[in-house]
Amino acid sequence: MIRRHDLGARRSLGQNFLLDLNLTGRIARAAAPLDAVNVVETGPGPGGLTRALLQQRARHVVAIERDARCIAALSELASAFPGRLTLIEGDALTIDPASLTPAPRKIVANLPYNIATPLLLHWLPGITAFESLTLMFQKEVAQRLAATPRTKSYGRLSIAAQWRAEVKLLFDIPPRAFVPPPKVTSTVVRITPRPAPLAPCDAAVLERVTAAAFGQRRKMLRASLKPLGVDSEGLLGAAGIAPTARAEELTVAEFCALARALAASAPRAGD
Repeated sequence: MIRRHDLGARRSLGQNFLLDLNLTGRIARAAAPLDAVNVVETGPGPGGLTRALLQQRARHVVAIERDARCIAALSELASAFPGRLTLIEGDALTIDPASLTPAPRKIVANLPYNIATPLLLHWLPGITAFESLTLMFQKEVAQRLAATPRTKSYGRLSIAAQWRAEVKLLFDIPPRAFVPPPKVTSTVVRITPRPAPLAPCDAAVLERVTAAAFGQRRKMLRASLKPLGVDSEGLLGAAGIAPTARAEELTVAEFCALARALAASAPRAGD
């Protein structure tokens, strides 16, 4: 199929094709059960994982692919599984995946490295529309998603993901499994949406707080939070956090407390 459709991987599209049937099957099984759900797949390429999802009896698969060469190849797969595969040519960063298929839904994808993090951030606000997301990331990114406080990998991405979902690292995939081989190890991750965010706060305010805190992560919070334009020590006191603490020491819930304190400190209209 790759030869017929001239599917040489393109670096500009972040393409590294995973064709090993054992590994694509393992990813599909990690997302199981699939027989009662509709699956959205992003960046299917020549369809290695797509085929595995269909063979795992996914009710229906919607595959989003921006490379027209791959659409032609995937059309052969759609013919082999009539009525169970829908192909959409487009940029996943501009598409709401929940609009593509009715619930219950899951996302399963070997994400292109160059857009993996932006895609996840694009999906997080509407993540409760899905039962789970089983995704492949560069290992370093996967570790950041699952990182806990007081570790080197813990940061803004950890908080953004864990505020809305539970993150579990499943297994690694070595570079040699891909065509062409990337320079990094990949990790498959299961992301399970929380029914409600871990603690109450406004998403935009939480992002402001974490951006300031981790912008100068080696400094104490009383210094790193000054760009917020408020009395940082007063803000920390209102949230019950020591001014000498550093960003990497705070839990997600404590960052939410900071976000609530910041929102409460903002002047109201008419004041």
